[in-house]
Amino acid sequence: MKPSLRTLLGAAALLALALPAQAQEVSLRAVSFLPKNHPVMAMNQVWVDDINAALAGKVKINYVGGPEVIPGLQQAEAVSKGVIDIAFNPTAYYQSLLPEVSAFILSRKTPAQEREAGGFYEYMVKRHETIGLRYIGRTQMSPFYIWTKDKPATIDGLKGMKLRTTALYDRFMNGLGALPVTIPEGEVYTALEGGTVSGFGWPVFGARQRGWIKIVRHVIDIPFFGSSNVVAIMNNDKWKTLPADVQKKIIDVTAAFEPKVVKHFTDAEKEEWAELDKAGVIRFRFSDAENKKYLDTAYEVELQNLSTKVPDQMATLRKLTGN
Repeated sequence: MKPSLRTLLGAAALLALALPAQAQEVSLRAVSFLPKNHPVMAMNQVWVDDINAALAGKVKINYVGGPEVIPGLQQAEAVSKGVIDIAFNPTAYYQSLLPEVSAFILSRKTPAQEREAGGFYEYMVKRHETIGLRYIGRTQMSPFYIWTKDKPATIDGLKGMKLRTTALYDRFMNGLGALPVTIPEGEVYTALEGGTVSGFGWPVFGARQRGWIKIVRHVIDIPFFGSSNVVAIMNNDKWKTLPADVQKKIIDVTAAFEPKVVKHFTDAEKEEWAELDKAGVIRFRFSDAENKKYLDTAYEVELQNLSTKVPDQMATLRKLTGN
């Protein structure tokens, strides 16, 4: 006896109810504060690919561009408001919203150490939530340097020197007696050529590619803020909509990704220094005492600034950053 159409339809309905619903893939849009092809942004796409592979069918991150999409200084606020889902942004760009993020550059710990229970990572996740962001992890690790047209004989030679800056370098340059000048990255070459500034703060990567070393030929070979401050941040409301297993996978994938970041930039930095040496860039240092003064100034001015902004957090931040 053949089953009736009504019986077949009823059975199909019951089967459909018994099967788990297929969750729709979540699409997330990401931007970076520098162009996608900038060497400082080299690991962003690797992270995107790692997440997309690990969460295929569940999450798809589309890395849509850099500052041409949303200006770098506006990206953190745009993420907080849900205009964009994810940004690869330096914490210096949004320290006015959350002053304690200045501590990122002061960390003397590895990313793995930062992720230990009760550590720096957990602390910063909670602090970011207060401004509508979810801190995901680090995407760049490389120290910074001051580059100059002329070679100052002593640390005092930096006094009065006009140097291109961003918020990251302002206090350090002031502490050295230099004069920080804020100039968009795209205008730096013209500013150097015209004498508006006589140097700049920057990592190893990018100065050669931008042609800046045609004018600036000296680097103070005393690296500072080696932990860097470029991080991946996500809209916290969007984060909360993700299933718990997806959130955990993103955290786990990022934790495995961060050591690759360290290796990539360590290897790339060695290669870039070789290219800079061939191009005639001169690395120099001061006396031992002045070298110490230079490096101590970099960290001390940031710690002093933090103490005025978040005095109640200073003991915790010093401990969590290894200071």
